[in-house]
Amino acid sequence: MTPGSGLAAFLLLTVSALPLPLSAEVSLLEFSALKGWESDNHEAALEVFRSTCEDMTFGDWSAVCALADRATDARTFFETVFRPLLITDGSPALFTGYYEPELVGSLKESERFSVPLYRRPPEAPETGEWFSRKEIEDLSVLKGRGLEIAWVEDPVEKFFLQVQGSGRIRLEDGRSIRVGYGGKNGHPYRSIGEELIRRGVFEAHQVSAQVIRTWVRDHPEEGADLLNHNPSYVFFREVSQVPAHMGPLGAMDRSITGGRTIAVDPEFVPLGAPVWMEKDGASPMRRLMVAQDTGSAIRGAQRGDIFFGTGGQAGRRAGRVRDGGRMIVLLPIEEALARIDGS
Repeated sequence: MTPGSGLAAFLLLTVSALPLPLSAEVSLLEFSALKGWESDNHEAALEVFRSTCEDMTFGDWSAVCALADRATDARTFFETVFRPLLITDGSPALFTGYYEPELVGSLKESERFSVPLYRRPPEAPETGEWFSRKEIEDLSVLKGRGLEIAWVEDPVEKFFLQVQGSGRIRLEDGRSIRVGYGGKNGHPYRSIGEELIRRGVFEAHQVSAQVIRTWVRDHPEEGADLLNHNPSYVFFREVSQVPAHMGPLGAMDRSITGGRTIAVDPEFVPLGAPVWMEKDGASPMRRLMVAQDTGSAIRGAQRGDIFFGTGGQAGRRAGRVRDGGRMIVLLPIEEALARIDGS
């Protein structure tokens, strides 16, 4: 994903308190209408909610967070303090998955480790477009400037690391460093999977992250061109201060939790809010999540990206998710009623 800095997170939280986009339609639901609500582990959801709640300082959220700290029964807390809202914008619900990759790398460039992960250059603007991915790679505008954090083996693994927004780099001596989102070049994200379908290389049901990896490696020149189809380029920062047992930093600059964190569009869902997820598909999920992250491809009232954790197994689980369903945000009672009134 694309977690922001502390300032970015503050701005997102502020925006979340503003009225919803005009395209939004809002329906007030009862907890009894949430499929599987009574069977979930509400205690686990409350623990994750508490981890970022203190950063929600607008509206009624400060009072809600104080109650969360004193809550002794999680389900009763959620049902007493919140009301479920179904927010739609005319687009169908879509759930995908993401994870924290783990790559092999080095702090020094070598024949094996030749693909650099860069910090954000000081001249890159905070807003607006800078050089595209192709220009950055072809013109070597970052090379040799001391912006390298580490080097990895494979351009396609670097690409997927940039898509995920954070990851761990396992060094040859057994140590690891962690990198997080450090900014981007301002260009919109374009799906290379969709581009492979458009070119007629694969049909939609055939495309997965592993299929893309294999195809790029088997077709080096065409593969490089495919990666450059996505002009968006993510820079990193080292965040090794985050303990190894905790998840990577999300958009609220706090660690996120596998199976309980969901990335959302903050135009519709406040960051930090509980979100009831009803994901359909081959592996249905009915679970109370917390909206602790965002992503450049996560746009719309019913768009959610589920964080599955760290490493290859989490990546495989995340890569299989592309399902419908519905997503219901829990808001404090007064704010929920205000949304219904259109204010």
